[in-house]
Amino acid sequence: MKRIVILGSTGSIGTNTLDIISKFTEKFQAVGLTANGNVDKLEEQVRTFSPAVVAMADRAAAERLRARCKGLKTTILSGTDGLRQTATLAEADLVISAIVGGAGLVPTLAALANKEPMVMAGRLMQEEARKRGVRIFPVDSEHSALFQSMEGHRVEDIRRLILTASGGPLWNLTKEQLRDVTVEQALKHPNWKMGDKITIDSATLMNKGLEVVEARWLFDIPASKIEVVVHRESIIHSLVEYADRSVIAQLGLPDMRTPIAYAMNYPERIPLDLPSLNLAQIGTLTFFNPDHDRFPCLTLGYDALRIGGTMPAAMNAANEVAVQAFLDRRIGFLGIAESIRRTMDAHKPVEVSTVEDALHTDAWARAKAGDVVNSLSAPAR
Repeated sequence: MKRIVILGSTGSIGTNTLDIISKFTEKFQAVGLTANGNVDKLEEQVRTFSPAVVAMADRAAAERLRARCKGLKTTILSGTDGLRQTATLAEADLVISAIVGGAGLVPTLAALANKEPMVMAGRLMQEEARKRGVRIFPVDSEHSALFQSMEGHRVEDIRRLILTASGGPLWNLTKEQLRDVTVEQALKHPNWKMGDKITIDSATLMNKGLEVVEARWLFDIPASKIEVVVHRESIIHSLVEYADRSVIAQLGLPDMRTPIAYAMNYPERIPLDLPSLNLAQIGTLTFFNPDHDRFPCLTLGYDALRIGGTMPAAMNAANEVAVQAFLDRRIGFLGIAESIRRTMDAHKPVEVSTVEDALHTDAWARAKAGDVVNSLSAPAR
């Protein structure tokens, strides 16, 4: 029995993880869950899985949950301390970090694996993992594909890591058309069902910018060896090229339960009840070079990694603010990249020596990006 804590249990990764737990109760048990403010969903999960501890970042939401769950054996915590306590439960064998955005840094680092903490403080995350003698397993489909394609091979033989990108729902639009993209258009991902923030990141290709930074730290591979290719069908989830020019790839239908299950039960695989890949039925797989002009967020990801220090943390925070502003219809689609770029231009990076360095940059960048968003959304004079 593997006992699991899920940070961000009400989101896409979290609910998929609980779906796997529900189908393999002899293998897994949910002992800790955390959420931000979704009381309805977390209450449902508490009643279904009976975790020992849950925590909500929103203290008022935690009070409502306590009232609803009165009489149950689950301990309900709140705030950052509550998240940290849940992340570090002594009985946990594995922590799934599925908190979207920079809010996941503190509990994830406390537990020691999602994208944003690795972007904000990748070196610190890996140093802490080595210090504690634990491994970080990726649950992103792309990084899981790289991880699987590297198993049994020597890191020194790697020539390139190739991350695949679906291109999102707006890939075929011109730059002029992108100016008038609506929130509804940007949220219609052709292949994956994800939360709003991640779906918008896919539409801007910022998800790949973040993944490039994450891959650099997860696998200790320099940015010069990390490439992105647009693969519209989302069947090949990523590839690794070796010195002899052999290319190893991981394929499968787009379903997040596959990479999540691999991380949960590594090195054994779980017999998931999912459709099999039928290549003859799919017929054609297509590939394109990313368009950095129409989708500059990918370039910003590479720039942040090249500059280093606290720049990736600034980029990540600015992106969160800009995406929310777009979802709130305060700025246009192209304003997302513009807000991030202006924030990065204003940032003076320093080395990330402590988690406080990353958190200070995160707070500064959110404020700066907020000012940029206000200037972009202000009426013309």
